[in-house]
Amino acid sequence: MSGTEGHMNRLAKETSPYLRQHAGNPVDWFPWGPEALELSRSLDKPIFLSIGYSACHWCHVMEHESFENPEIAKLLNSLFVNIKVDREERPDIDAIYMQAVLFMNEGQGGWPMSVFLTPDLKPFFGGTYFPPVDRYGRPGFGTLARAVADAYAKRRNEIEETATELTQAIGRATRLRVAGGSGVISRETIARCVSEFGARFDSRWGGTGGAPKFPPSSSLSLLLRAWRAHGNEDALAMAGVTLQRMIEGGMYDQLGGGFSRYSVDEKWEIPHFEKMLYDNAQLIGVYSEAFAATGTEEFRRIATEICEYTRREMTSPEGGFYSSQDADSEGEEGKFFAWTPDQLRAVLGEDAAFAMRAYGVTPEGNFEHGTSALTRRVPPPTLAAEFSTTTSHVAEILESCRARLFAAREQRIKPHRDEKILTAWNGLMITGLVRASRLGGLGRDALDLASNAADFSLSQMFDAAGRLHAVYGQGRAMLQAYLDCHVFLAQGLLELAGATGNLKYFWGARRLMELILEYFADADGAFFFTASDHERLIVRGQDPTDHAIPSGNSVAATVLLWMSEWTGDDLWRKRAEDIFKAFSGVAEKYPSAFASLMLAADLAHADIQTVVVSGNGALADELYAVCNQGFHPYRLILRTSGTEAGDHVPAILHGKAPGPDGAAAYVCRGRTCQAPVFDAGRLRAALAR
Repeated sequence: MSGTEGHMNRLAKETSPYLRQHAGNPVDWFPWGPEALELSRSLDKPIFLSIGYSACHWCHVMEHESFENPEIAKLLNSLFVNIKVDREERPDIDAIYMQAVLFMNEGQGGWPMSVFLTPDLKPFFGGTYFPPVDRYGRPGFGTLARAVADAYAKRRNEIEETATELTQAIGRATRLRVAGGSGVISRETIARCVSEFGARFDSRWGGTGGAPKFPPSSSLSLLLRAWRAHGNEDALAMAGVTLQRMIEGGMYDQLGGGFSRYSVDEKWEIPHFEKMLYDNAQLIGVYSEAFAATGTEEFRRIATEICEYTRREMTSPEGGFYSSQDADSEGEEGKFFAWTPDQLRAVLGEDAAFAMRAYGVTPEGNFEHGTSALTRRVPPPTLAAEFSTTTSHVAEILESCRARLFAAREQRIKPHRDEKILTAWNGLMITGLVRASRLGGLGRDALDLASNAADFSLSQMFDAAGRLHAVYGQGRAMLQAYLDCHVFLAQGLLELAGATGNLKYFWGARRLMELILEYFADADGAFFFTASDHERLIVRGQDPTDHAIPSGNSVAATVLLWMSEWTGDDLWRKRAEDIFKAFSGVAEKYPSAFASLMLAADLAHADIQTVVVSGNGALADELYAVCNQGFHPYRLILRTSGTEAGDHVPAILHGKAPGPDGAAAYVCRGRTCQAPVFDAGRLRAALAR
């Protein structure tokens, strides 16, 4: 705990690790809530709102430089009501004020976010990181605070007018509508989204654009579908290059598995070392899909390693998944992950020269202070030639080096882990793990992790009234759940229901979708980010664009379409079509901003093939495995014991009895099913037809 010796502010009582990190600051921080907001109004004092998250490197820097500084703290305490927000707990607040920062800074935003508000919560000035003194072309934070307070005191009417205009602009930006849309998202619009990715594609390093680079998970899934549905070989190649380049660079943890949040360069080489659950949740699914599509064993290896990383580092004793790991350890970014040649020699001895070449470790380093983020740029045949050995021996040496380096790294002081459990991100990981189980060949290892997290969510994240919570920390669930919480968890539960045959997951998913229809829908069929009985903020957002995680509206459309297939009820599909209608205008104008919505629309256009595998035992397992061979994103695969009956059984499972040898597979299109098949060979033929 940093700050003045013995001093603890109000944040010490909070559950958020990020807020508690600031509990020792001399700044008189408040958490967001009635006490702080009422104090601002009663004193007619502006608010300084600071938003960040536990794994954020520059958040730590600004805390150390400014919020631990007694002089700056004294200034903030005298001039403002100071509020600290964890963006991961309150994405509703974060989204509103990030939009304000983007407007005020020509599209530049990020964390830490620093925003100044009027007492009625309207933003009038904001930015991201500010140094304590004038540098980097930015005003010192103390200078800035004085200037903001002076302007608020002397130009109040002007500031109120600006804040009102900005708030109105935020409302428009977070409820995107463009007139003249077709009312549907056509195949042509989806194809344009793929083409726009191609126009910006970096053919050498993969992904799009230059530095920094973030993993484009939804776009990669869309590229794979463009290949599968339309034979677009260019789309498959772009996905393959991107996925391969990402795992060669330092953004992928070559020793322990898992991806960092982004690369600071165009080559995926030097990461911003924090690891987020949501990135790895999406990427384990994408790599599993890519393995299914291409058979590239390297992609399966990555899915397996992400699964192992998640089990080892990110799984709570209760079964839920933690949020993130920090970029810093011992006050230094990347110290846990980076290596010098001497450190390799100390661990590997005579194998150090091989490891230096294989992992790109040089005396000058590629990171800071002569250290290197480990990469895997050199192909095994090249290593074999350089070290006069065989490629099989290269693989053996690499695995030996990796294991020894990992063991040595485990003795280092680890980065801080944010152990709060977020419903939305857990839903993403459940989905990713189920896909890894089915498509990546991970089987029970991934499925058990997903099932445990789903059971935790169903047992711990609902209140007595059946409403969902967003956050779990220090032994309790809290905060009203957002749209993303409902739809991401529903997607994971629905996929898990299909993979396990356990109908409690189906009914959990259905209940979540009923909740969003009741509490989140707007008049034209799309969904707000917050519920109708949520705390009232200055705007009620409804952003359909993708960010680091998919758009909640887009995932809602996907889940609604699959729910229609499960139940045979076209009303679910109609609600998905309402989402397409609401956003068709803006999606047609800017298709590349809506990759997740294009994924949903692609599903809506598809000819869905449903396969029900009924029964238990070895034959049922064999039939299920046949269904999951290859990449078939428009195939709904459902397991059932075949013994359940009654109103609680979804329509698609009615009449699907096991065969004479204890198992059968039913291949269906639309509402029509073929005669059951009882062996793997006939099932392959039926699926091919």
